Amino acid sequence: MARGNQTSTFEFLLWGLSEQPEQQHILFLLFLWMYLVTVAGNLLIVLAIVTDVRLHTPMYFFLASLSCADILFTSTTVPKALVNIHSQSRTISYAGCLAQLYFFLTFGDMDSFLLATMAYDRFVAICHPLHYTMIMSFRRCSLLVTACWTLTNLVAMTHTFLIFRLSFCSKKVIQDFYCDLGPLMKISCSDTRINELVVLFLGGTAILVPLLLIIVSYIRIMLAVLRVPSAQGRLKAFSTCGSHLAVVALFFGTVIRAYLCPSSSSSNSVVEDTAATVMYTVVTPLLNPFIYSLRNKDMKGALVRIVRGKVSFS
Repeated sequence: MARGNQTSTFEFLLWGLSEQPEQQHILFLLFLWMYLVTVAGNLLIVLAIVTDVRLHTPMYFFLASLSCADILFTSTTVPKALVNIHSQSRTISYAGCLAQLYFFLTFGDMDSFLLATMAYDRFVAICHPLHYTMIMSFRRCSLLVTACWTLTNLVAMTHTFLIFRLSFCSKKVIQDFYCDLGPLMKISCSDTRINELVVLFLGGTAILVPLLLIIVSYIRIMLAVLRVPSAQGRLKAFSTCGSHLAVVALFFGTVIRAYLCPSSSSSNSVVEDTAATVMYTVVTPLLNPFIYSLRNKDMKGALVRIVRGKVSFS
C-alpha cells in the first residue's frame, strides 16, 4: 500500500475486550469506573504532595511524578476503548494508532524508570542517611526525572519510527484493545526482522535494566537493614520500602506476563493476553494510589486534610 494513502485513509480494527455483545455494556461501565477512580486517585496523590509541606521530600516528588505518568498512561488507551465500546466501532486511524503507540510506550516505560529511581532514593535514604539531603538534592531529583522522560521519549520515538516504515495489507485486525508493537508487527506485510531486534534490545533494556537496578538496590538495603541492632529499627526501615515493593511486584509481574511470556495464537491465548494487558495498563495504575495511601501514614494524613478541606498551596 502506498505511503500517502496509508497515512490518510488507512484504518485498523481493534480486536477489543470481548466479542460477546451482551458483555459490552458491563465492560463499558467497568472500564469507565476504573478509569475515573484511577484519575481521581492519582490526582489526589499529586494534590496531597503539592499542598502538604511535610511531603516535600524526594520520595514524594518521585511518587507525584509516578502518579502523573499513571494518569497519562491509562488515558492513552482506556478513553479510546470506551469510545469504541459505546459506539460499537472498533476502528482506529493509522495516524491515531501510531500516536497511541508512541504515548503508550513513553508513559509505560516511564513507570519502570521511575520505579528504579524510587528504589535508588530508598537505597540512599537507608544506606547513606547522613548524606541523603546532599545526594538527593532538588536539582539531582529534577535531573533524574528529566533523564527518565528523555530516555523514554527516545525509546518510544525509535519504535514508532520503525513501525512507520512498515506496510500493512489486507489483514488489519489488531488482536488487542489498543495499538502495541507486537500485534502491529504480526499484521504487517513487510519484513519485521529489524523491528523485532530493536524490540528485543530496547524493550528488554527498558524492562530488565530498571528491574535489575531495583533488585540490586533492595539487596543492598536488606544487607544494611540486617546490620541494624534493634528489631524496631529494622521494622521501621522495611516499612518505608513496603509500598514501593508492592507496586514494583505488581507492575513488573504484569509486564513480564504480558510481554515476556510466550503465547500461542489460539482464541483462548488471545483472551489470556488481553487479560494480562488489562492488568498492566488499567488495574496497576488503579491500585497504585491505594497501595501508597493505605501503607503510608503521612500520605493518609495528607489525604484526610484534603477531604476535610484543609488545603493550602503555600
